Amino acid sequence: GQDLFEGAPSTFAPVENIPVPADYVIGPGDELMVRAWGQIDVDYRAVVDRNGTVNIPRVGSISVAGVKYQDITEHVRRAVSRNFRNFDILVTLGQLRSVQIFVVGYARRPGSYTVSSLSTLMNAIFAAGGPSAAGSMRGIQLKRGNRTVTELDLYDLLLTGDKSRDVALLPGDVIYFPPIGPLAAVSGSVNQPAIFELKGHTTLGSLVGYAGGLS
Repeated sequence: GQDLFEGAPSTFAPVENIPVPADYVIGPGDELMVRAWGQIDVDYRAVVDRNGTVNIPRVGSISVAGVKYQDITEHVRRAVSRNFRNFDILVTLGQLRSVQIFVVGYARRPGSYTVSSLSTLMNAIFAAGGPSAAGSMRGIQLKRGNRTVTELDLYDLLLTGDKSRDVALLPGDVIYFPPIGPLAAVSGSVNQPAIFELKGHTTLGSLVGYAGGLS
């Protein structure tokens, strides 16, 4: 798995121009682009303030924090319709807010990172260069407040392509790389000779499976 991170970027500038998912939640720092035509003519870019509201000329303040992207146009339409009739409106997202996270433990590049609000735990693991030589591939933890939100086993990704335990990041999240666990080396007539990290009860058959089976 160390090979996966050999070409990791030295800077972190991911996921800037990908489509915003429908369940993305609007929050302070996001930029809304509001276009309305008909009885009211609006072409305005508004940044959500720290109170979770936007101020639109001729309309006033609208609270938008916590609204999903798929619902934002209808949400703003209802607010505008209190004062205007016979109009159409479209609300899209411009620049997205940034969030600050912390990478600690046995990471290749621990530290504080400022990332896009669309970033996930997997994005941050790659930004930090993955675990160091003394860090674990099998128990990377995402901590939020005083609880562990998810624990990611990179072997699930490496061996089966499963990243179902990947989650979106929030401001103040801490990603912890624990020290490496027990190791076992497999050499000889296997498809992928390597040193593997063990987790919990592991059979010889599972270990040969990690090595791609017998050649």
